[in-house]
Amino acid sequence: DVQLQASGGGLVQPGGSLRLSCAASGFTFSWFSMSWLRQRPGKGPEWVSGINAGGDPNYSDFVKDRFTISRDNAKNMLYLQMNNLKPEDTAVYYCRRDLGAIQGQGTQVTVSS
Repeated sequence: DVQLQASGGGLVQPGGSLRLSCAASGFTFSWFSMSWLRQRPGKGPEWVSGINAGGDPNYSDFVKDRFTISRDNAKNMLYLQMNNLKPEDTAVYYCRRDLGAIQGQGTQVTVSS
């Protein structure tokens, strides 16, 4: 069965960086577009960034130029490098296989001084 496990979250000061990872299993990872989503406190889920099977990235306007999505198909891993973090980036972050909208457990990111 498809499994996605995000990790790498934590507490960071404004302006800091974190790298999120997502371990995928149960499917041929390299075939699928993948995304990162987040859910901020009291808000609905929002799409953050995506990367297609060919490695082409896309970003939401609110993370463009700060976040970088990447994938390592040999390791079945998805990554999100987050730089210049802001308090409004505080959220639970999830990785998702776009086909079927399958997402796993998220990882908490808290940006606070």
